[in-house]
Amino acid sequence: MRQQLWLPSLFVAAIAIGGCKKNPLNHLSTDETRVYVTNFDSSAKFNSYKTFSVADSVSVIQDNQLLGQELTNYDTTLIGSIKSIMQQRGYTLVGKSNNPDLAINISKIINTTTNIIDYSTYWDGYAGYYDPYYWGYPDYGYYSPYMMGVYTSQSKGLEIDMLDLKNATANGNKIVSLWSGLAMGEAVFDPVNAKTEANYLFNQSDYIKTN
Repeated sequence: MRQQLWLPSLFVAAIAIGGCKKNPLNHLSTDETRVYVTNFDSSAKFNSYKTFSVADSVSVIQDNQLLGQELTNYDTTLIGSIKSIMQQRGYTLVGKSNNPDLAINISKIINTTTNIIDYSTYWDGYAGYYDPYYWGYPDYGYYSPYMMGVYTSQSKGLEIDMLDLKNATANGNKIVSLWSGLAMGEAVFDPVNAKTEANYLFNQSDYIKTN
């Protein structure tokens, strides 16, 4: 598989001047924070496929477990955008029961990470505003106990997979992935961003076409 990475131009510019400004990423819009990555099979001849079908719902995968399928406003807009793009590239949309050459699956990936903070590193040697005279203990020092905290964070990403159904039998009864796209960043599941995300992923994959 060959990988491509797309970063919004302002995102790259912000990184480039990062040494000159404090927290340059704070000035980016939510759209500019998203990163787009595509992988594809370099041996695939995308113009040999003529028909396609898109899954009618979206898989929700959290912490490597499939939670189920859903169809939100975001999902509906995304599915419609993918269908439109593929048809513009010359492919014919058919139902999944009509033996499509290509199948397109969509997944929402949610990963939860647990992090530990050692607060004592922040308080080590802290003199602060503690005034022992105020409390009547002029000869007492300051002591900060060892403290740790735990917090969790989530990362979210959209994944689109294009599968080869046409050659599944010839491939030893295996369904091979020809292309996958991943969008990550803020507000990635916001309905207003669905069309933009589909366009970004397919725009950097201009080889997906019938001619």
